[in-house]
Amino acid sequence: MRPYFLLPVVGLALVVANLASAEDFDQPNQYEADGVTVPAARAEEPVAEFSIKKAALHLDHGAIAWSKQKKCVSCHTNGTYLFIRPALSNTLGKPSEDMRSFFVEQLASLEKVGARKMKRSGTRSAQVIYIAAGLAEWDTHVTKKLSPETDKALRLAFEMQNKDGTWHSVTCWPPFESSAYQEAHMAAMAVGTAPGWLGSLADDDELRERVELLKTYLRETEVPHDYARVLRLWTSLRLDGILNSEQQQSTVKLIREHQRDDGGWSMRTFATPEQWGGGNRAEKIRAELDFDTPPSDGHMTGLALLVLQAAGVSNDDPEVRQGLKWLRENQRKSGRWWTRSLNTDKWHFITYSGTAYPLLALQNAAALTE
Repeated sequence: MRPYFLLPVVGLALVVANLASAEDFDQPNQYEADGVTVPAARAEEPVAEFSIKKAALHLDHGAIAWSKQKKCVSCHTNGTYLFIRPALSNTLGKPSEDMRSFFVEQLASLEKVGARKMKRSGTRSAQVIYIAAGLAEWDTHVTKKLSPETDKALRLAFEMQNKDGTWHSVTCWPPFESSAYQEAHMAAMAVGTAPGWLGSLADDDELRERVELLKTYLRETEVPHDYARVLRLWTSLRLDGILNSEQQQSTVKLIREHQRDDGGWSMRTFATPEQWGGGNRAEKIRAELDFDTPPSDGHMTGLALLVLQAAGVSNDDPEVRQGLKWLRENQRKSGRWWTRSLNTDKWHFITYSGTAYPLLALQNAAALTE
């Protein structure tokens, strides 16, 4: 399949036009660096005619601006970019080489700090894991072979692993930087995706044991909420030995049961307020006016569809078709799909994954057309 179009990303300092007028928003830009600006996300942003180009540019612009301004790998933005964007290459063209280079540079910086110092240091475990996952996706979808950088990232990640199979995690920013379970899921996705990496461990008993420890943790640890059950199903479809077929189908049923009447899914129905992260967002979530009937959102609708598709559910399945229809009909003017943050009503960074996931789900259904 020929790419629908190739994004004009030439260097991280590319100057681009806004996708939505700044006058439409009463907050500072959500992403802004070196002429790349993305206005703040808000619930009142109008729905617009579906546009691949606007959604794809939102992904590029957000990742570019975050990387230039923050100079780190973040789960919710550039981490999601490299985790999802390579799989969109058939439709959107090759991802930004500069973004991959940024990840490799960040990996080199973290290697210098060393696994022992980083093991219990803030979000550094998550950064290494997301670097490994993103590079693994690049290897699978772009170069079609394992790179030395992916191998380094995975080995560094497992040097930082705890004895129970987990990694140090903060609990304050659900659903991403929120739990040891979420980070273990991403590590396992990286292991299961990196082409040939598991096979290369035949003579490395210690590393193979660490991988088995990770699988045991995901298989035997009590799952904190339904959102994590969705992640575990996704992981089990990449890495054998986590769920059996009956358990996988049980989770498929669970996802179906969460579907809203309008065809979408809402992240808020997949955990109680107290179950998200350390429970520190419960008061905020319970105070939301639509708490009893939370609306469908881009993040959860995209994720639910991606996992159902990975589990072999047909895109002609009535519930999948309803979900895809919801995506086609609910994109906003900026190219995003709206998702309200669990954490704050000032910034809604979750709209980034809430755009990446829908694009990939639509591509998987051969529905990514103007």
